[in-house]
Amino acid sequence: MLAGKFYTIVSQQQPAENSIHYTIDWNGAHPIFEGHFPGQPVVPGVCMMQTIQELLSAAVGKKLMVEKASNMKFLNMIDPRVSPQVTVEIGFTEEEGGYKTNAVIKHEATTFLKFQGRFK
Repeated sequence: MLAGKFYTIVSQQQPAENSIHYTIDWNGAHPIFEGHFPGQPVVPGVCMMQTIQELLSAAVGKKLMVEKASNMKFLNMIDPRVSPQVTVEIGFTEEEGGYKTNAVIKHEATTFLKFQGRFK
């Protein structure tokens, strides 16, 4: 689990019934950045996906795993020194024992990740 160590939730809002927005702080001092990459830290893509998984799981109150990633785009790198705080917007619909999900990680006008898929 990355929550509380790799990132911290600053705030959360529920703008609609099946939507939740989190503001999170990356922990730029986390040991993962020593290897990814020394002198130029970048949030690993797998950690971005794990963050979405954890936040969606918390929102629906169930432990979820990615079942299908129909569309995943890493658009920009996240340097935790430059963008220590980001917004994670998650929209979801429950269907057939899982959750159809759209998620975005962004900061102001910069989008880092767009995800469409299913968690179960």
